[in-house]
Amino acid sequence: AAGVRKPGTRRDAAMAGERDMFDTIVMADERFHGEGYREGYEEGSNLGISEGRHCGTLHGAKIGSEIGCYRGFALAWKCLLHSGTEEKDSRKMKVLETLIGLLQDFPYDDPTYKGLHEDLDRIRGKFRQLCSLLNVQPDFKIAAAGPAISF
Repeated sequence: AAGVRKPGTRRDAAMAGERDMFDTIVMADERFHGEGYREGYEEGSNLGISEGRHCGTLHGAKIGSEIGCYRGFALAWKCLLHSGTEEKDSRKMKVLETLIGLLQDFPYDDPTYKGLHEDLDRIRGKFRQLCSLLNVQPDFKIAAAGPAISF
């Protein structure tokens, strides 16, 4: 029994240590991959939030400028048409009042409103209809210098 080694000797301990070191080396790639993924995900999320906020602000400002121009146009024409209330202007006034109603009901404070784009399309359509009735050619542009509308 002198030549038989028992489990738990130094040689077994050395082999176990080598296996642990080998497993550590092999698993390092997987560990670094996981850590890199988590760090990249966090960095991307933070950058995405920042870019999303900037993009939302930019597009919100464009829509706000557009709606503001429509509202100013509608209120100015309401004053002009009120001064000369003729029978032929009743259709113009009806379309104008509808446009003003759409503008008043527009959800300015709720960017998550599901029907935002549909309502905006309705407003644009009503604006075009009113311009046609008034025989006005609008030229609404949003440029880097800011919004502009001309007639």
